[in-house]
Amino acid sequence: MGKVIVITGHYGAGKTNFSINLALALALEQPQARITVCDLDIVNPYFRTADHAELFERHGIKLITPLFANTSLDIPALGFDMAGEAAQSDLLILDVGGDEQGAIALGRYADVLGGAQGLEMLYVVNRCRKLTESPQEALELMYEIEQAARLKHTGVVNNSNLGALTDEETLLRSVQYAEDICREAGLPLRYTAVRSELFDALANKLPCPLKCEVYVKPVWE
Repeated sequence: MGKVIVITGHYGAGKTNFSINLALALALEQPQARITVCDLDIVNPYFRTADHAELFERHGIKLITPLFANTSLDIPALGFDMAGEAAQSDLLILDVGGDEQGAIALGRYADVLGGAQGLEMLYVVNRCRKLTESPQEALELMYEIEQAARLKHTGVVNNSNLGALTDEETLLRSVQYAEDICREAGLPLRYTAVRSELFDALANKLPCPLKCEVYVKPVWE
């Protein structure tokens, strides 16, 4: 099995948009690598990686989706061999459903994922999102996800944003929040997601910046 990166977090924290940007960034860094993105969200039928199949295909990234993704059937069925997909990929990125309910699907693969050469489980946090506005709230949810997934997080992603209203101050004010979460959890900050239009101004002011396009948008945008 190759390397596996699991992306978890609160509903609406921006897991899917981060997963897309991370996959694209790694594909540019490692053009020969076999990269697979797995949409493991069987809870929320909206704002999912399955909506971006053409984008992944253009960049040579394989996409795996739940059996009934993007159909009129709301059935929580996965329908693929996780061990087989991991064995055929150099890097497998799992976009997991929100909160502990979404992580239950991940838990069924805990033993399989434990055999990966390198397993990262990244917790995406958003200071501007209800129920994770304080480090304590974010940490409580993180531990609930770990219990459901039967796996431990290895890093934190600061994806604090206000959608189209995100500005430099939004991100700068989130730094202490993310650092507090990392300190309390004993985990490193792996990325700070920065919207592309803000990246040049903030790249040297934020820890571990990752330039991100906004692919996942509400219908009114």
